[in-house]
Amino acid sequence: MNYEEAVEWIHARLRLGIKPGLTRMEWMLEKLGSPEKKIKTVHVGGTNGKGSTVTYLRNVLQAAGYNVGTFTSPYFEKFNERISINGIPVSDEEIVELVEIIRPLAEELEQTEWGGPSEFEVITIMSLYYFAEIRPVDLVIYEVGLGGRLDSTNVITPLVSVITSIGYDHMQFLGDTLAEIAYEKAGIIKKNIPVITAVKQLEALNVMERKAATQNSKLFMLGRDFQIEHLASLETGESFYYSFKKQQDEFVISMIGKHQVENASLALTTIALLNANKEFIIKKEAIINGLKKANWPGRMERLSTEPLVFLDGAHNPESVTALVETVNSRFQNEKVHILFAALKDKKVENMLEQLENVALSIAFTSFDFPRAATAKELYETSTHSNKKLVEDWYHYILELLPSLKEDDVLIITGSLYFLSTIKPELIELLEK
Repeated sequence: MNYEEAVEWIHARLRLGIKPGLTRMEWMLEKLGSPEKKIKTVHVGGTNGKGSTVTYLRNVLQAAGYNVGTFTSPYFEKFNERISINGIPVSDEEIVELVEIIRPLAEELEQTEWGGPSEFEVITIMSLYYFAEIRPVDLVIYEVGLGGRLDSTNVITPLVSVITSIGYDHMQFLGDTLAEIAYEKAGIIKKNIPVITAVKQLEALNVMERKAATQNSKLFMLGRDFQIEHLASLETGESFYYSFKKQQDEFVISMIGKHQVENASLALTTIALLNANKEFIIKKEAIINGLKKANWPGRMERLSTEPLVFLDGAHNPESVTALVETVNSRFQNEKVHILFAALKDKKVENMLEQLENVALSIAFTSFDFPRAATAKELYETSTHSNKKLVEDWYHYILELLPSLKEDDVLIITGSLYFLSTIKPELIELLEK
């Protein structure tokens, strides 16, 4: 089997769809000798902010001299990114090695009453085996794929659990109310394991407090147990105060948006708890340097300065709200042009309503993905007076770029799958 065949086998499992539940994971883990028990982990769940929180944590731990594994989704430019060490994706050869180990198990499992594992279950199992048996590291940060309680990553017992936020996303799986969604997200809270959150909605917090109490888990809440104060929006990031347990410090991050300050504070509190239980020694210098160095693709990522072009994966109503807040605080004097593509299963009307309030012009396109909304569907949903239907995003941008002036900003946003699809070509286009 070569690399292309290995990845094709993994992706072919998408036909099985999303299969919530841990039975298949537990069966495979037992066959592999329980690799999940051999690694130290941090578990990061929530609706938005997971990827950014993971990257802050990873960079701080790296700056402190630790080798850090990450398991994230979706990948941005290459499949291998989902399993990385110190930000470097697993090699093609290691992907093949892992598939050759996992594939016989998957085929055996298909003959049982539980059926074969989904694509995400396969990738999760690959990562657990990889970090336990092939490339052991000091800590692995696991990002939840969907929900939490029944997510395939929920077989780990972490040192710390993190729940970033609660919002209306994946409602067909997680429920229609914030309380129902919070119940699924809170499923990652483990017995006697501390949990940190930036969740704000009272009904969601109530669910999490009850779950933490039943698990005897100490709950650290933003605004109650640790505080932040945004100081300034810098040209290349944000500065803020952070306080926890009577200690207060000023930090600078290089990711743009006030919401990134919240994500950074979750990482800071996680670091404080890791320091407190003596599992790790992370000094202030490493924290300062790690936060400043942290960057995550597709989150207000500046691709060009002249003209000003950003990529932002605002793929649900809550992340669009964060993008709009950033636009309002940073680009009040600029003309904002938006190119947007989304998946069909998102709350598109809510997202467009927000984006149209800050856009001088808005264009709609699509991309090659099973659940992608068509450009026509998005265009017809929009009520903006200056909207455009774009079948070919490449030629649209090619023609638009030369016309952009000093006070224009182009923001390409929507599905992260869309951004990851177009980014390589977009970079080439901007370099011409």
